[in-house]
Amino acid sequence: MKRLLLVLAVVLVGSLGVVTAATAAGRQNQAAPAATPPPSVEAPQQIVAPVAAIDYEPAPGSDTTNPTGTATVTVQKGVFDRVTLTGPKGKAVKGAFNADRTSWTTSDRLAYGTSYTWAGSAKGVDGKSVPLEGSFSTLTPAKTVRGTLNIGDGKTVGVAAPVRVQFNGHVADRAAAEHALSVTTSVPVQGSWGWLPDEGGGSRVDWRPKEYWPSGTTVTVKAKLFGVAYGQGAYGAADVTSTFQIGRSQIVKADVNSHRMIVIRDGQQVADYPASYGLGTDPNRNTRSGIHVVSEKFTDKRMVSQQYGYDTVEKWAVRISNNGEFVHANPASAAAQGSENVTHGCVNLSIDNAKAYYDTALYGDPVEVTGTPVQLSAKDGDIWDWTLSWDKWQALSAL
Repeated sequence: MKRLLLVLAVVLVGSLGVVTAATAAGRQNQAAPAATPPPSVEAPQQIVAPVAAIDYEPAPGSDTTNPTGTATVTVQKGVFDRVTLTGPKGKAVKGAFNADRTSWTTSDRLAYGTSYTWAGSAKGVDGKSVPLEGSFSTLTPAKTVRGTLNIGDGKTVGVAAPVRVQFNGHVADRAAAEHALSVTTSVPVQGSWGWLPDEGGGSRVDWRPKEYWPSGTTVTVKAKLFGVAYGQGAYGAADVTSTFQIGRSQIVKADVNSHRMIVIRDGQQVADYPASYGLGTDPNRNTRSGIHVVSEKFTDKRMVSQQYGYDTVEKWAVRISNNGEFVHANPASAAAQGSENVTHGCVNLSIDNAKAYYDTALYGDPVEVTGTPVQLSAKDGDIWDWTLSWDKWQALSAL
């Protein structure tokens, strides 16, 4: 029994020694962990300030720029020191910087077929200067077409006066041209543009109110035609504008069967003249029924007809259509005035009555002829705008 206890004691002592040794070894390992290599140190990167970058509009080398647009130069990562854009003979184009001097835009209008060159410089955030350089050209039209207005600044016209833009060449793209036209009025007025057959060497378009103009209206017409592409290589030559007045309302009532010509001014009858109209038995001599418009007047007008064999000068002639119809004095028909229609289509009055009417007539005054079987129409020429219904007139617009 003593031997057995001795053996067990030896075994326990040996085991404890092993455990103690292992524990000591573990503590030694925790106290001295394996060394970690130090992290590598990279060399610091050098920060480079960006260089100023310049953009041009139009692009350098462009030769199709429409001169109605602006030319602009912008800079990124910098500001402009100086900018110039020059045309022929070094003439500078006016322009201006934005608030922070990062862009410059032209304020002058450019011209057709012209080369423009950039100069100046911008400074980048790196402090270095970058030059402006390069050039561009505007387009060169195959043809320029000029538009003119029929009513000038400051004029006073009658209540039936149409606004006309007459072009000295054909306008193929009527919609493009019409987009460039505007009419503004001091009081609301409904109206529309209508394209008429080409006459006078080119295209023409009229603006007509739905009803007669209100008297006293101020009218401003703007035709911003420069740079407008009319098609077939043609472009608008120049802008045109006009501001004018609509005068008093004076309407002539001309019933051929009454043998009278009545003048209504601002709603009140102011004259009732004996008259003679075109011979009713000859359709070629009938005074045309419809709304005529006074277009011009002459103190003395030579009137010639090979068909009817006359060549005479008449006094106080007021043209009311381009087919030869006038309101004028004619002593030769004095006996028929007020009782019979014997003329070749004109409205004949006495010398005194013709002079009185002549003195009051304005371009654009309506002369409303009624009572004949032949209607005023496009073939009578010039101002036939009022022969069409409002719906038919609107249909002549290109828009």
